[in-house]
Amino acid sequence: MTFKTTLYTGAAMVALGTGMAQAQDFVFPKGEGAFSWDSLEEFASNHDYSGQSIDITGPWTGADAELMESVVAYFEEATGASVNYSGSDSFEQDIVISTEANSAPNIAVFPQPGLLADLAQRGAITPLEPETAEWIRENYSAGESWVDLASFEGEGGEEHLYAFPYKIDVKSLVWYVPEQFEEAGYEVPETYEGLKELTQQMADDGVTPWCIGLGSGAATGWPATDWVEDLMLRTATPEQYDAWVANDLAFDSPEVVNAIEEYGFFLQDGFVNGGREAAATTDFRDSPSGLFQFPPECYMHKQATFIPTFFPEGSEVGTDVDFFYFPAPEGGDAEQPVLGAGTMFAITNDSEPARGFIEYLQTPLAHEIWAAQGGLLTPHTGINPEVFGTDDQRALNDILLDATTFRFDASDLMPGEIGAGAFWTQMVEFTTGSQDAQATGEAIQSRWDQLSN
Repeated sequence: MTFKTTLYTGAAMVALGTGMAQAQDFVFPKGEGAFSWDSLEEFASNHDYSGQSIDITGPWTGADAELMESVVAYFEEATGASVNYSGSDSFEQDIVISTEANSAPNIAVFPQPGLLADLAQRGAITPLEPETAEWIRENYSAGESWVDLASFEGEGGEEHLYAFPYKIDVKSLVWYVPEQFEEAGYEVPETYEGLKELTQQMADDGVTPWCIGLGSGAATGWPATDWVEDLMLRTATPEQYDAWVANDLAFDSPEVVNAIEEYGFFLQDGFVNGGREAAATTDFRDSPSGLFQFPPECYMHKQATFIPTFFPEGSEVGTDVDFFYFPAPEGGDAEQPVLGAGTMFAITNDSEPARGFIEYLQTPLAHEIWAAQGGLLTPHTGINPEVFGTDDQRALNDILLDATTFRFDASDLMPGEIGAGAFWTQMVEFTTGSQDAQATGEAIQSRWDQLSN
């Protein structure tokens, strides 16, 4: 599931207007700090859109919209163009309506590849230049993964790169309290086998290893799908993961059932706070609170980059609480897979300045401006890591940069009745112990088969 809450709020944010940016609009003065100003200068020397404008729409509102506008300001100054950004909480519905009415903005920012793929197939998205795909391969960590993620079949059935990935969330994380680990003599595991051994060791010591919470109102169950997706990336191949997303590898196949069973390992008696029933019903926003109790109710919590929003007020990431990468098996083919989500820029109303903006997103500076204010992670290997405001932000981004494979949240790529329906509900049944992994996979696959008939 894509959760749109950002991890950090930028202390340096300023409200920016649309139209031609003036120097005083810049959140960071040009030429100062560790930013890649040379990349902006080179871009400016090759792009002049004086008197022209671009309309961009996306899911970012409020503080995130201001962060987007802070990035836009440098493009406006470099090119002379005017950019009008509008964010909407109902972006997914709005962009479909506008494309059908031939009133689409020049660029749309998609939080879910599925909708983008659908619009590309309808002919509502303009393919990007082939050179852009090559640029991503060469300049993004795990570049081929990003090209695959943003490539879809068009109206004529031919596959093209349709979008530029930007602002990524990482889900392959485990949160813990360093002081508790130190006092108990526990060490951060470096392999998946080590994580399972640490889980068993904690239980043997008489403490509870994990806090898990699947509760999320009508969306209850989605945190369990993240567990299964991460475990698929560690126990199956990336190609099998992709086949699973496309329903070419069934939910009741040995590979998927095995991933569900691996999730079940962490639900054993003594492994999860409150037991399986509590894991299935505890609200995901409340579940990490056990880390901060004295004595601790649990020592580890698996969740994405947004979860510190729900930590106790005043908790400082890197000091009071920290994270480590959800590790891959030792000596396996997985190396360092990363599960996540993110946004992608696509051209929905072609123009030369719109294509120029996609080129602007290739500059390190377009990533650094947002990253320096907090809330943006990027696989762009050319950014200066010194721009990150804290060590923990830098460490989070290193997980993304060190990824050998990146895969988007599978449930967000599946049909809604599966990824946001049967997958959620059946994982709740599995978590409570009402059914085993095989029955869980069969129930989900049965629903998918019904959709296909």
